[in-house]
Amino acid sequence: MKTLNELKVGETGKIVRLNGEGAVKRRMMDMGLTKGTGVTVRKVAPLGDPIELTVRGYELSIRKSEAATIEVA
Repeated sequence: MKTLNELKVGETGKIVRLNGEGAVKRRMMDMGLTKGTGVTVRKVAPLGDPIELTVRGYELSIRKSEAATIEVA
């Protein structure tokens, strides 16, 4: 299984599982990153952090470490 931070710019994936803990996991879910949601990687910053995603029709930037906790198919 791939994690969100392994997707390249332009690739799309479907969230299978969030592996975060407590408040971090809750914050991700509040931002719309829930099981079954499609995400597309729009941009990656020059040094690789943060990553800009398109989720549910809006743009969202998250840290690479946060993206590593999200499994996609």
